[in-house]
Amino acid sequence: MGAPLSVAIIALNEERNIRACLESVKWADEIVVCDSGSADRTLDIAAEYGARTFQDAWRGFAAHKNLAVERCRQPWVLVVDADERVTPALQREIEAVLADPAPRDGYLIPRRNYFLGQWIRGCGWYPDETVRLFRRGRGRFAERAVHEAVVVDGRPGRLAAPLEHFTYDSISAFLQRMDRYSTLAAEELQRAGRTAHVWDLLGRPVWTFLRMFLLQRGWRDGWRGVVVCGLYACYAFGKYAKLWELGRSERHG
Repeated sequence: MGAPLSVAIIALNEERNIRACLESVKWADEIVVCDSGSADRTLDIAAEYGARTFQDAWRGFAAHKNLAVERCRQPWVLVVDADERVTPALQREIEAVLADPAPRDGYLIPRRNYFLGQWIRGCGWYPDETVRLFRRGRGRFAERAVHEAVVVDGRPGRLAAPLEHFTYDSISAFLQRMDRYSTLAAEELQRAGRTAHVWDLLGRPVWTFLRMFLLQRGWRDGWRGVVVCGLYACYAFGKYAKLWELGRSERHG
C-alpha cells in the first residue's frame, strides 16, 4: 500500500527526464501528471507508472501547478518537476511526516541543483529551500509569471534531505530557458509599474555576477561556478533590456 500522498507533476515534452522522476516517487499512493501538449512519449511513460494523466492548454507555471494540485485526491501533496528526483533519504523523511500525529501544514525542502552534471554548492544554489510538501487545501502556488512558490496557510516546517534537481545539462538549454524566463520576468515587472534605467542595464549584471561568485561563493564550484554566474548576469541584462524594450514599445504605441 502506498503512502497517503499525491505527487503532482507538470510536463511538456519531458520524455528524457520523467521516467527517473516517476521512478523516484512510485512509492506514493497517487501520481498526477498535467501535460500541456507533449509531442513525445511523456504521457506514455507516465501511464506505465499508473499516473493519472491530463492534457490542458498551458496556463502559466503557477496556474498549471495549481491545476495539478487541485486534481490530487490524497491528504498530502508533494509537487515535483520532471527534472527532479526524490532521494531515498527524502522519501524516509516524508513518510515520517505522514506518520506524525501532529505535523506542520507544509514543509520546506532543500534542493541540490546540478549544472552540467555537477552539484553546484555555491552561487546561491544551495540549499535553495522551497515548500513542496503540504496538506491538500493548505498550500497553493502564488500567481507569478516566473519563480512560482507555494504559500502555506500556516508556519511551515523544514526537512533536511534534499530534492535532487537536474536542471541544465547544456549551456544551450540555459540560454533557451533564459529567453523565455526573461520575457516573463520583464512582463511581470512592467505590470508592477517598473521601468528600466541605466543602472539596471549596466549595474545589475555586474552586481549579479559579483554577488553570486564572491558573496555566495560561486568560486568554490570552479569553472562551472564562473559559467553559472556569467549566465545569470546575462539573464539580468536580458530581463531589464526586455523591460526597456516593452517601455519603448508602449511609449511609441
